Amino acid sequence: MKFAICNETFGDWPIEQGFEMAKKHGYTGIEVAPFTLGTRADRITARQRSEYLRAAKSFGLEIIGLHWLLAKTEGFHLTTDDSDIRARTSAYFDELVALCADLEGKIMVLGSPLQRNFSPEMGHDRAMENAASVLEKVLPALERHGVQIAIEPLGPQEGNFLNHAKQARELIAQLGSDRIQLHLDVKAMSSEGEPIDKIIRDNADFMIHFHANDPNRLGPGMGDVDQRPIFRALRDIDYRGWVSVEVFDYSPGVETILESSMRNMIAASRA
Repeated sequence: MKFAICNETFGDWPIEQGFEMAKKHGYTGIEVAPFTLGTRADRITARQRSEYLRAAKSFGLEIIGLHWLLAKTEGFHLTTDDSDIRARTSAYFDELVALCADLEGKIMVLGSPLQRNFSPEMGHDRAMENAASVLEKVLPALERHGVQIAIEPLGPQEGNFLNHAKQARELIAQLGSDRIQLHLDVKAMSSEGEPIDKIIRDNADFMIHFHANDPNRLGPGMGDVDQRPIFRALRDIDYRGWVSVEVFDYSPGVETILESSMRNMIAASRA
């Protein structure tokens, strides 16, 4: 399996120090949160992009793509009824696609719960229609740059839009493009009410990306979730994509998170 780490894990470390640590512990991919490079994708200069990519390559690392696409931005929203905001959001996604391509990434994970939650009076169906209208306009850029968006279901503790893989599949079906597929995350799947390995098997035909972690917000194997059935399911479906570690609690320290996560994933994948 191919293992990656999300770059916000490095915090305020110098870029090279983070990459060196990732390489030391066996990671070969870096997943980038755009806000770590600049306030907005369209304000990250060509020089910044090329220098970041060159630094990753100097450590033998591949930038696999982006996540936290709309985090720490203003004026963008996926499900709003405001057509002007939806149009701006589509245009900004085009900028993100270009950033991803410039970094030689292929995957953009669409989570960003604050920019996709809908008001109670709207209802999930209308929110789904609005989201589809935003993403449909991004398809030409995705095709042009060879990038895919991976829709991320998130648990109800994060928001109210696309809480289950089945709902994400409905949105994917509406769009009808192989440029927009499914992302699965252990922390999020833990709230679905079904075994995580079953969700993985049931959605093998659409899943193109995977986040390894635990509901306690730490890395895989650093909490109560048994990772062995999860990695067995990934192996059984012949998953060839990236397994990317995404944590939200950095208190154990960067090296502990990287080392423990990798050790636990390798052990689980061999069980």
